[in-house]
Amino acid sequence: MAQHRHKHARQARLAALAGLGALALQAAAADSVDPARRAAADMVVASVTVNGHYDNAVGSADAASQGTVNAELIASRPALRTGELLEFVPGMIVTQHSGDGKANQYFLRGFNLDHGTDFASFVDGVPVNLRSNAHGQGYADLNFLIPELVRRIDYRKGGYFADDGDFSAAGAARIALAERLPSGLASLSLGQNGYRRGVLADSFAAARGTLLYGLELGRNDGPWQTPERMRKASAVLKYSVGDRRDGYSVSAMAYHNSWHASDQIPLRAVRAGLLDRYGAVDPSDGGASARYSLAYARHLRRDDSSSELTAYLVRSRLDLFSNFSYFLDDPLNGDQFRQSERRNMAGLDASHAWLSAGAGAIEMRNKVGVQLRYDHVEPLALYATSARQTTATLRQDRVGEASAAVYLENTSYWLPALRSVAGLRYDSYRFDVASSVAGASGRANAGRFSPKLSLILGPWRQTEYFINYGAGFHSNDARGVIPSRPADAGPEMPATAATATTPATAAPALTPLAGTRGVELGLRSELLPGLQSSLSLWRLDLASELVFGGDSGSTEPRRASRRSGIEWSNHYIAAPWLLFDLDLSASRARYRNHDPAGDYVPDALARVASFGVGVKDLGRWSGAFELRYLGPRPLVEDNSVRSHSTTLASARLSYRAGTATTVTLDAFNLFKRRASDIEYLYTSRLPGEAAAGREDIHFHPVEPRALRLTLTQRF
Repeated sequence: MAQHRHKHARQARLAALAGLGALALQAAAADSVDPARRAAADMVVASVTVNGHYDNAVGSADAASQGTVNAELIASRPALRTGELLEFVPGMIVTQHSGDGKANQYFLRGFNLDHGTDFASFVDGVPVNLRSNAHGQGYADLNFLIPELVRRIDYRKGGYFADDGDFSAAGAARIALAERLPSGLASLSLGQNGYRRGVLADSFAAARGTLLYGLELGRNDGPWQTPERMRKASAVLKYSVGDRRDGYSVSAMAYHNSWHASDQIPLRAVRAGLLDRYGAVDPSDGGASARYSLAYARHLRRDDSSSELTAYLVRSRLDLFSNFSYFLDDPLNGDQFRQSERRNMAGLDASHAWLSAGAGAIEMRNKVGVQLRYDHVEPLALYATSARQTTATLRQDRVGEASAAVYLENTSYWLPALRSVAGLRYDSYRFDVASSVAGASGRANAGRFSPKLSLILGPWRQTEYFINYGAGFHSNDARGVIPSRPADAGPEMPATAATATTPATAAPALTPLAGTRGVELGLRSELLPGLQSSLSLWRLDLASELVFGGDSGSTEPRRASRRSGIEWSNHYIAAPWLLFDLDLSASRARYRNHDPAGDYVPDALARVASFGVGVKDLGRWSGAFELRYLGPRPLVEDNSVRSHSTTLASARLSYRAGTATTVTLDAFNLFKRRASDIEYLYTSRLPGEAAAGREDIHFHPVEPRALRLTLTQRF
């Protein structure tokens, strides 16, 4: 009996040390271990959910730049594209430089992340980033999501967490889907330029658990002179049994999309009147993608321990037709190419956490985890095409990429106002490439240790302070990891008649796992009632910068780089019906190895600002307004050419016509700004121009003002 009392007293002390804010995060996070913390946390989470805002409370995280977004806030804000869910991450900007079926373009912490490089995304524990992808390393396509089913987004910025591995140098977002819905949902959206979208979702008791289903059908032509003809279908089926202490779920997802694309276009053609702002040089650009997944998740929480397991299978395919340089390489047929892949991915993520008392009765929470993943991509191919017809096979590969990681993490509560989080992670990779390019086949192995350390001080006067350090990495494409060799160096994958030729000389291999190292000083405060405010000073070093190459349509490794910056995030609940958000960030990105060509990192974002206000429950009315600013960026290493800034506003007005019926009007690009989603500087050639082509800014315009009307019926 005495031992029993001692155990519960120890749990109570641990909860007191962590504070109520920390309980909220532990309730939301999958690795919570203490039921005493969880019970109190549920009450905190319920309070936050009622307010429908961020959970960035003091005591709720191990870094100032970490937090949680709740479903009510997600549902209250307009989104032009599915990927804009990630704009709820403070400082994140999401755009598009091609058709809406392609993965979005992401910006965060001084990065042009291209389609996801150096930012890791997960949906119900399943990784979204695709390594050794046909289009770009770390390609993260979130178009398969149905936003109405998103329950929560847990975000982290910086690689300070032991359970984050590949692609997480700038940060990570874990998107959790609902297991049950408060009511059924049917919605229909209509908009300009052929926009149509329908959603049907519900959950109900089935056997011993709950079965949730969701279906989304969408189409859009867009403002483009060549209609986008986007046709999208997504489906979710999720069966859940148990509760937060003991339960499991099985989920299946299916997604298909096809589209035509208006890629970035040359500024000179628009200025000369040769091309409309919403025109395309090659109207046959576009693509098709599909994703099918099956996942199993299990959790078991006892008084002083917790176990988690996620296992998944993913089948995906991607075909992209792009032409960025037009007629530079092939004046007759044009430079269009097709990037294609068929991928099978399997993985497992398991962890176990427990409470213990260290020397001097210091309370501790320990965690050990293992992560396994295997990608088989066949074919992984690049073709020369003209109007989507193949004219040559440039390269075909068969890639097998396996990784295994183990990590340890210890949280020690030294004093009521001091705790530490120390972690160590080891990743092991194996690359296996069979290529149609002579001399480009082979195998490679790589491994890397990544230490992590965080110190959390406070709170004092409702303010908490953070010191964070973390080493990490991003993997490079398996095809670049294998060095090119002479033709007689070994067996190759069978080649087609139009295979690429043998490289004349051996080419050096890329570093398989390019290291990153970051530090951060931060604080989080709730000094003013209703205001959650965080401030971060950070620095990040990369051993190899990955930069999008506009003329090749893929990410390319460059020199080592260093980024530093400051972020200030504010989330204010002025009244139960009035919410404000203000996020400001500034950063500096430079190459660390000097080159006479210049040391600026092309497309590195320097300034971001976003402001949002939400009004709800004013009788039958509610609404939201958002303003975001994407600052100018260097387009070349010497900073002689810079992009323009982009400022866009969107708004939402909702009317509750009955207890179960809502009508919503969304407006995008509210002030009709003529701006760019993206700008690049590279060489291209239009018909009639010199054979060498012309260096020019190539841009993708933001869409003009668009209105969308949605009728939602609950049942």
